[in-house]
Amino acid sequence: MEHGTMRVAFASGKGGTGKTTVAVNLAYFLADSYQQVQYLDCDVEEPNGHIFLKPDIEERIPANVMMPVINQEKCISCGECSSHCQFNALVLILKDILIFPELCHGCGLCVRICPVGAITEGKREIGYVEKGKALHNIDFVHGILNVGEPMAGPLIQQVKHNYKEGYIQIIDAPPGTSCPVVKTVIDADCVVMVTEPTPFALHDLKIATSVAQTLNKPIGVVINRENGEFKPLMDYLSKNKLPVLTAIPEDKNIARQYSEGNLIIERLPLYIDNFMELALNIRRLLGKKEFR
Repeated sequence: MEHGTMRVAFASGKGGTGKTTVAVNLAYFLADSYQQVQYLDCDVEEPNGHIFLKPDIEERIPANVMMPVINQEKCISCGECSSHCQFNALVLILKDILIFPELCHGCGLCVRICPVGAITEGKREIGYVEKGKALHNIDFVHGILNVGEPMAGPLIQQVKHNYKEGYIQIIDAPPGTSCPVVKTVIDADCVVMVTEPTPFALHDLKIATSVAQTLNKPIGVVINRENGEFKPLMDYLSKNKLPVLTAIPEDKNIARQYSEGNLIIERLPLYIDNFMELALNIRRLLGKKEFR
């Protein structure tokens, strides 16, 4: 990684905690502070960072995955491909091979092991990647998965292929703790968990934190919609030595600005200090003296 590059992933476990709200406002704050910022929205099933950062989309690139093509005339119905496919995407029925596109991960093993070369590589479009420039010249990238398409991982990977070295990269992960989240945060320098003071959010925070810890990532926590100390949350953070990077209070004005697609720090400047605190604490979490 070149000098100056920093990858900060925002995750949550539970959906609706304010993960994207925090991520886009930090991106805006850093860009407003004359930093080179790249925002990558990896929540490809339901990306919404564009609502707040309002990018001018300059390029739209189809995203494809490998899909095997069977030449039934060459196929000898040996069943090698179906027996080796760990995702059960290939099934031998009588003398024909049936492909289940939604199960295929595009690994290409079937192409390599077919003894007669009856399988070749085709492709299947799963969505697309859009790139452009957002507010304050933020470099903007997001992926949009086709409706009904289950293969989020390859599209997330294609979003991340657009990393720009020397930029502070704000990476907006999908909610939850499944494979798409791991795919998003695996090469991040740190993970910022956005949570709220409720039992449901705490439950999912614990699961998401365990995933990030398995990946050996430094972890910090943002408490959103804080409305007084929630002791179970504070006890968990203390026990696990998880620092609170900032706490954003529950405020109807924030909810109003969010619902109108506005950035908090642009419309409610009293919260600029929260994002300054967040930026400084991320820097400390990573042991850096400065962002550049």
